[in-house]
Amino acid sequence: MDGLPQTFRLETTDPTLADPSLTSPMLPSPVMAGFGFGMQRTLRSAISCVGVGLHGGRRVALTLRPAPAGSGFVVRRTDLIHADGSAGVDIPARFDHVIDTRLCTVLGLPGHPEARVGTVEHVLAALAGCGVHNAVVEVDGPEMPILDGSSSDFVFLIDCAGTVEQDLPVEAIEVLRPVRVSHGESYAELRPRANGFDMSVSIAFDATAIGWQALTLQLGPGVFRSRLARARTFTMASEVEHLRAAGLALGGSLDNAVVVDGAAVLNPAGLRMPDEFVRHKLLDAVGDLALAGAPLRGRYVAHRPGHALNNQLLRALFADDANWRPAVPAESIAGWQIRLPAAAAPA
Repeated sequence: MDGLPQTFRLETTDPTLADPSLTSPMLPSPVMAGFGFGMQRTLRSAISCVGVGLHGGRRVALTLRPAPAGSGFVVRRTDLIHADGSAGVDIPARFDHVIDTRLCTVLGLPGHPEARVGTVEHVLAALAGCGVHNAVVEVDGPEMPILDGSSSDFVFLIDCAGTVEQDLPVEAIEVLRPVRVSHGESYAELRPRANGFDMSVSIAFDATAIGWQALTLQLGPGVFRSRLARARTFTMASEVEHLRAAGLALGGSLDNAVVVDGAAVLNPAGLRMPDEFVRHKLLDAVGDLALAGAPLRGRYVAHRPGHALNNQLLRALFADDANWRPAVPAESIAGWQIRLPAAAAPA
């Protein structure tokens, strides 16, 4: 559904880059977002919600739970039975467990087709963007609840649960040299950066309500919640009928997605911000890149990215040891062999 640049050009540089006062003092500082400094964090307590799945349209119950330091993110299907008879099947939230990227990011277990969970990107974006490093995400069905189509409600849940510091330093993946993947006019790239993680994304759609938009920002807990978390998923009105005819988007509505028809936004309340579309693309990228297994230190640059390109980018990054290194104290490196797939873990 991507198109060529249209009638307007909207470029934004996030003001929090220049004004640190816009980061709330009530939140963890940006270094706690996980860029190789500070200590790891998890949830203070478990918290739950109920919603509907975007594509299946079925009721879904979700619970966010604390997890041990060094364990990363794990998605648990509570409605499935493990081979040993125990309740619940765990799927590591890592790039090498992504099994589908056509409409959303889907995690799964090889050889177990029933063990899959879709639309994981919004909740993972909220966790990573709020500076949480370790958590179990329980869900009782094959997809996450869509809630309002953004990460805002997940951020609210994290705020209600609270976060606590753990006893291991943040583990980061430092990008050492540019890594790029492309498909047609679309591309995504990771570049080295001395500190932190910044993102620069542009999009181009035929629909004049979207057109060409671009945004650059440096990721941190305050920046994510104030600049990205409320941006909703979006689609074209012309695609809705095709999706529903295929048995998809059955839980979609104007309450959880922005629907565009040419120059018109069909949602009665309109957009939450003029560049909501590119902000949601950045939100998706935060969630997709959280599947690296640890926070990234570098720069993400992309034009017309999607879930497939984001996953290919992580696979390309870890395909060559010369592309990256663990930015952790020497005493913490052993933990990486647990969180990263064997092909990516340092020797």
